[in-house]
Amino acid sequence: MQAVVLAAGEGTRLRPLTEEKPKALVEIDGRPILSHCLDRLVELGADELHIVVGYRKEALISHYGDSYEGVPITYAHQRNPEGLAHALLTVEEQIDDDFMLILGDNIFEANLEDVVRRQREDRADAAFLVEEVPYEEASRYGVCDTNDYGEITAVVEKPDEPPTNLVMTGFYTFTPAIFHACHLVQPSDRGEYELSDAVDLLIHSGRTIDAIRMDGWRMDIGYPEDRDRAEARLRGEPEASVESD
Repeated sequence: MQAVVLAAGEGTRLRPLTEEKPKALVEIDGRPILSHCLDRLVELGADELHIVVGYRKEALISHYGDSYEGVPITYAHQRNPEGLAHALLTVEEQIDDDFMLILGDNIFEANLEDVVRRQREDRADAAFLVEEVPYEEASRYGVCDTNDYGEITAVVEKPDEPPTNLVMTGFYTFTPAIFHACHLVQPSDRGEYELSDAVDLLIHSGRTIDAIRMDGWRMDIGYPEDRDRAEARLRGEPEASVESD
């Protein structure tokens, strides 16, 4: 299966860590965030890696070159930060079958293989890894509604009043149908082409999207303290020691 990594972000909330490097090259436990993502994709059987780059792209391309652990890499340039759906369209011509998508600013120690298995065995239109978060945090994410069969019935991006506390985590599998949906998306109130809006279009067109509950943990590296917390988890250290420093 092909794999796409969205790694074009500047990471303004991670400053000063991102003043001289792209967000994807910020190190977690001595290795770039992106390397942690690529490790998981290679473990899952990715036979092609497509990385969407943007801010300080030269540093990222120089670091990884044309392959990772023997898996070929191609790069696509998102020239303007106009949202995840816009970023995904930069690789449309390179994808010809079902593919994995991972947000390149997340650390996953979770059951990603269950998402891939669902896509491969059931030929789902899409499958997402989802998790429950505290309600007060849900407004930071794409929030999902599901039916009794575990299928996603609606997605809304960063709502002021979340309808549920079930959120998308940043790991997905799709068929190429997602590209058509991305083309139809209109800019959101934030002025971005939201991936969640493209997903909602898929749902309303009758496509089936399976929600796979997360077993394990993941962390979105948005702030410097997130990096510290992720390092503590990877090392098996109590997070309280990080928070008390």
